[in-house]
Amino acid sequence: MKGQWQKQHFLDLADFSAQEIMFLLHLAQDLKQRWLVGDQPAILKGKKLALLFEKPSLRTRVSFEMAMRQLGGESFYLGPQEVGLGKREAVKDVAQVLGRMVDGIVLRTFAHENVLEMAQYAGVPVINGLSDLHHPCQVLGDLLTVQEKKGTLEVKICFVGDGNNICHSWIVAAAVLGLHLVVSTPPQYRPQEKIWQWAQENGVQSGATLIYDPDPHRAVKGADVVYTDVWASMGKEAETEARIPVFLPYQVNELLLQKASPQVMVMHCMPAHRGQEITDDVIDGVRSVVLDEAENRLHAQKALLALLLSS
Repeated sequence: MKGQWQKQHFLDLADFSAQEIMFLLHLAQDLKQRWLVGDQPAILKGKKLALLFEKPSLRTRVSFEMAMRQLGGESFYLGPQEVGLGKREAVKDVAQVLGRMVDGIVLRTFAHENVLEMAQYAGVPVINGLSDLHHPCQVLGDLLTVQEKKGTLEVKICFVGDGNNICHSWIVAAAVLGLHLVVSTPPQYRPQEKIWQWAQENGVQSGATLIYDPDPHRAVKGADVVYTDVWASMGKEAETEARIPVFLPYQVNELLLQKASPQVMVMHCMPAHRGQEITDDVIDGVRSVVLDEAENRLHAQKALLALLLSS
């Protein structure tokens, strides 16, 4: 298994080839099928994983803890009050200490620079469990869900809402894998220009179609997948009231979905602010796959851990 996977860390989908990402997705599908019949290979027996989280989490924490347990390994959680990353202790020091005691680290943090520095000094695999710039673990689970539900990644995907870390990772994934992605955000909240430009340049070789359209009703026309996220990410909650009037036209509701494909699939990484970026009838409706998407975090993470931590 390790012979087909040469990367040491999982920090940004831009670090991987299309073949490597697809291999990861195939492994996730295989591990999921084995899990469904009660087969849980203990390939990580004796391995220890540190979960170092500056931000709260439900899906990321539980999926990594259960993934390690189901593969025979162990994990433990370190919250912000226990480490004080970059305040009580320098990132470099934390990385080097943990690297002598564990086999891998999942870091959920604010500044993406913390992820890069942790990987530089830890000496063991580091996984980006979320930073303000990227959330590759989420989009890995999302890709697994699209492939599972649609049977292919050759569909039109429309991201509607804030140009945040989830949006950034979708843009990178589209460029690497040659996907058809339309991003629709308010102009003042569009994704970072450097990420968009990187994707435009690198998407030429993969055959990606990357479009930015500030009009959500035009953007979702014929979309097979409509994806949304909160309007104010963690750390920006104070901006919520000011953002609501700007983002209301980008709410994923029945009116918006009428423009999409009749077989449209609705996705949300959660937690969801019902009544803001998505309505109750949509997130609870037959087109929503948010619970399958959440579960697939477990299977995608198992594949990732198996490749990074197995001997």
